[in-house]
This record gives sequence, C-alpha cells and structure tokens, in this order.
Amino acid sequence: MIPNPTPTTFIMLVFGVSTFIFIMLLPAFLELKKPKDAGPRTIMNNIIAIPQLPTIMEDEKIVLDQALRQKIANIIAFLPNLEA
Repeated sequence: MIPNPTPTTFIMLVFGVSTFIFIMLLPAFLELKKPKDAGPRTIMNNIIAIPQLPTIMEDEKIVLDQALRQKIANIIAFLPNLEA
C-alpha cells in the first residue's frame, strides 16, 4: 500500500473511479439520448390467427415409421446399461 497517503492521492482516486464509471456508462447514455431503433414492434398484425394454431398442429401430426420407432426403442433400452 501507499505508506503516506496525501490529499492528492485521494483526489486522484476519486477522479479516476468517477472517470472509469463515466466511460463504462457512456454508451448507455448515448443510446438513451439518440436510440438507434424505434423499439419493439408488433409481430402479428392479425390476432385472429392465434386460435387457429392448435387446429393446424393437430392436422399436421408427425407419423413415425416403424424403423425409426425401433431405433428409438433400442436407444431407450440401452440407456440404463450406461450406469454399469
């Protein structure tokens, strides 16, 4: 540490810390003053489309073929053997 702290040391410490904090927050201050974008936008123009989503998903059910089912069953059967 500093053996004999002087008032100049404390003044430089205060100015140094305040300058560091100001430099770290400067981009945020500039962004608040002049934002680059207009903010969040509405993604969907038509709210009526939301209730139709579950019916669309029911119509497009995924059908697994027998070979894929067998591979998944083999993987699941093998998983408990990994602990041994």
